[in-house]
Amino acid sequence: MKHSFLCVLSVAGSVFLTGGGLHPVRADDGAVSAVDPRIGTGGAGHTFPGATMPFGMVQVSPDTDMKDFKHSYPWAAGYQYDDPTILGFSHTHFSGAGHSDLGDVLVMPVSGDVRLEPGDAAVPGSGYRSRFRHATEVEHPGYYAVTLDDYGVRAELTAGQRVGWHRYAFPKGKPAHLLLDLRPSIYDYPGKVSWARLHVAADGTVSGCRMTRGWAPGRVLCFAMRFSRPMVSRTLYNRETDVPYKGFKGPGNRAVDQDAQNGRALEAIFDFGKPDAPLMVKTAISPVSEANAVDNLDREGQGWDFDAQRAKAQDAWKSALSIMDVDGTADQRTQFYTALYHVMLAPTLSMDANGEYRGPDYEVHKAKGFDFYSTWSTWDVYRAQQPLLALLRPDLSSQFVQSLVAAAENSPFGLLPVWSYQGLETWCMIGYHAVPMIADAYLAGVRGFDAEAALRTMVHSASYASYGDLADYMKIGYVPIDKEAEGASKTLEYAYDDWALSRMARAMGHGDIAGEFERRSHNWRNVWDPKSGFMRARKSDGQFRMPFDPASAAYGSDYTEGNAWQYSWYVPQDIPGLISVMGGAPFMAKIDTLFDAKVDPAIFKNVEDISGLIGWYAHGNEPDHHVAYLYDYAGAPWKTQQRLTQIMQTQYAVRPDGLAGNDDLGQMSAWYIFTALGFYPVTPASGEYAIGRPFVPKAVIHLGNSRTFTVVAEHLDAQYPYVGSVTLNGRRLETPFLSQKSVIAGGELRFVMQAQPETGAKAP
Repeated sequence: MKHSFLCVLSVAGSVFLTGGGLHPVRADDGAVSAVDPRIGTGGAGHTFPGATMPFGMVQVSPDTDMKDFKHSYPWAAGYQYDDPTILGFSHTHFSGAGHSDLGDVLVMPVSGDVRLEPGDAAVPGSGYRSRFRHATEVEHPGYYAVTLDDYGVRAELTAGQRVGWHRYAFPKGKPAHLLLDLRPSIYDYPGKVSWARLHVAADGTVSGCRMTRGWAPGRVLCFAMRFSRPMVSRTLYNRETDVPYKGFKGPGNRAVDQDAQNGRALEAIFDFGKPDAPLMVKTAISPVSEANAVDNLDREGQGWDFDAQRAKAQDAWKSALSIMDVDGTADQRTQFYTALYHVMLAPTLSMDANGEYRGPDYEVHKAKGFDFYSTWSTWDVYRAQQPLLALLRPDLSSQFVQSLVAAAENSPFGLLPVWSYQGLETWCMIGYHAVPMIADAYLAGVRGFDAEAALRTMVHSASYASYGDLADYMKIGYVPIDKEAEGASKTLEYAYDDWALSRMARAMGHGDIAGEFERRSHNWRNVWDPKSGFMRARKSDGQFRMPFDPASAAYGSDYTEGNAWQYSWYVPQDIPGLISVMGGAPFMAKIDTLFDAKVDPAIFKNVEDISGLIGWYAHGNEPDHHVAYLYDYAGAPWKTQQRLTQIMQTQYAVRPDGLAGNDDLGQMSAWYIFTALGFYPVTPASGEYAIGRPFVPKAVIHLGNSRTFTVVAEHLDAQYPYVGSVTLNGRRLETPFLSQKSVIAGGELRFVMQAQPETGAKAP
């Protein structure tokens, strides 16, 4: 990371004020100083480098050279490290998603002439975008800064829960403007904005809303913005009739009204003369209304002390990250704490200060006794990210469960979220994975929510016949491929979700419900083909679909973002059963083949999310995340240790492209944290972790129950990659498994590492 103590910089020959310099993070902020938000901003990581609070509603961050709708995938977070220009700074971003949207309320500080179009990144001066250099960027949790070279402006960002704070230092003696663009930014295509409005109040407060028809059609985002100095002048544009704007025809720009505008392509320019001090901007957002955005700003945007707000954000991250004390090299600490930072970026607060939020029915609701969170990529985060937070932050996990249940109760279908953000549902991906998220939290001891209400929503979501052909699944025990795409994957994932539901029902004393869903959990056997040795999609007549190629992967095929090689291991609820049908030795041999196969990555050129290949194993996508641990169940934990070393060495790095695939709202990072500690939740809701091998010499986990759990690795270095022994509170573990209860109870897990594998270890 970069630190600078310069208070006056010279850029392109222009001296400008920085408002007190770059304010480096204090040296005593250990975990905060170790985080590098650049990790994942390059390649396929899809993370953003800007400022936010832990699980905060605002993510104020730079947006770079986005392409058109068909090519928007690399810009899912709005920023790509290799881009040469910045379009501006918007207030909402996904972290590590595989789909692009958000990018709301884009602002750009401009010195000199103002252009209304972004322009071409390859043609300097063709639009309002600006070139920048990474050498001028500073990225810390809760803070981002960069110099916009084309304008000589130093831009600084920090954040509160619902308010984004900006500080812009303009070149001395030059006109200072702020451009506001409410047109499409991320996920750019003509017609994305259904309507927008923009209003300037008598006191100078700028507010507005826009409705978009992007990933979650009909999403409304409102904002309120204030400036630290009065405007000299302003111009509000309705660009809907502008010829250069994509898809709209007409005579040209029109600035009809200087106090208000309505339309689908609104822009504004605010002029501030030639200020002798930095311009500060505060922007609050709301998923409900302009009035709520103004109220959020009134409550959380008091004063103009940017540095004080930055200190608050830094302290919030210091508190959040202090949940673990990790020893190790500088790179080990950076990777670990950056992963923990990424885990704490989602879900995001999606509720105004007055408790109001927008639900999946598009209506306004009020949370009572909890904070409402959204941004749920359940297909990803149920595997490790949510189980990690249930362990570390049971208080927040309770809020998350209440949010999931509230969303179901607000849903016109009564269904739990699948992939939702800002309260709205996209129905992206498969399964009903909020079910294992709730079950795992409950079985981990998380309380403070209505478990009976939660169980009702779980049963309803798992029984809603119109969702993903659950009708046939419930009737014949699998999803027929001639009626529903990705039938093999859906059958497998439904079966696991059913098992998780049965676990919670039984723990609550509902034996009838538990029995029904436990029976359904065996449906995975209905897509097992003993002749080919793979999980396969079947037709309504019971025949497996032909022709069959286990290497084939395409959207809408038999599998979801994967092929037979990647999905045939997905029976986390019944691994002994899977070993039985495959055979013990063939089971291990097939995992070896999975990792050791020679695979041309071009085979997946049309499936963007399959990345991070080691043979057929694709660490950049989620279905494979448990596979390296399966050797434990077959009696070969040393092979798990070998594969984990291989994955950690090739799929994670301390650089912008240091994530092999989408971080997927913290799932890739949660996998790293668990694996670095030495254990992993192969089967969430089982109450059991599979032991791998540690990758940090010591970690102290400050559990939410005021206890600590310490992991120590003796002789940990590259020459000693294998586990010789494991002791829990001084007692040797005889199997490669660790109960969740033993972790929650606190104590010490001690590994003794050695040079050679311990091949005599046995499975339970």
